[in-house]
Amino acid sequence: MSRTFLVTGASKGIGLALSARLAADGHHVIGLARSAPGEFPGTFVPVDLGDDAATRITLDGIAQRFALDGVVNNVGLVRPARMADVTLSDLDEVLRVNLHPALATAQAALPGMRARQWGRIVNISSLTVLGMPERTAYAAAKAALISFTRGWALELANAGITVNAVAPGPTETELFRANNPAGSAGERRYLSGVPMGRFGKPDEIAAAIAFLLSEEAAFMTGQTLHVDGGASLGRVLS
Repeated sequence: MSRTFLVTGASKGIGLALSARLAADGHHVIGLARSAPGEFPGTFVPVDLGDDAATRITLDGIAQRFALDGVVNNVGLVRPARMADVTLSDLDEVLRVNLHPALATAQAALPGMRARQWGRIVNISSLTVLGMPERTAYAAAKAALISFTRGWALELANAGITVNAVAPGPTETELFRANNPAGSAGERRYLSGVPMGRFGKPDEIAAAIAFLLSEEAAFMTGQTLHVDGGASLGRVLS
């Protein structure tokens, strides 16, 4: 059955890989991000998701035009800094960009999903919630998304709407590679924490998200899937 899914941060990386997978499965994808990719496998609506007012206006328009069956809250913002150097303005900005669009998109889709007694919400968290240096603000925001997931799942369990989260480990997106080139110290540092000894691929993260959006995941709610090559388990013996 064809569904309509809204994906934030859909112009690149995991969001774009997920959009392509969903479209290939016959679903209609509505993508949101600041700027459109060269090609998008669905309906793309440019919007600055860091702008609360613009985001609300855009979502109101989308909800009037489309019957949304689910949302994937993938947009995020990270500003690495040691704890001593974190400013309140940076903390507020990271929390706002990671959390405000997640709440707004879920609220926009909720009336229609309730009416149809079917819906999916997937929040994209991060391995950093388990602890990582220089991620005070980002890890807090991603941990809050897990809290959103559990609370919303309880509220919506009897409405046919599931709410789950996916927590990726290091994933080989264009941005990640730009910051951690092959052979760099950054690459070695990240790989040292992944028992499988490699980075995830956007398509692999997208596959887990697509499962949670599917009919087959109907009895699963309030859960967080760690898709991280075993990084959330600990380190292997050398």
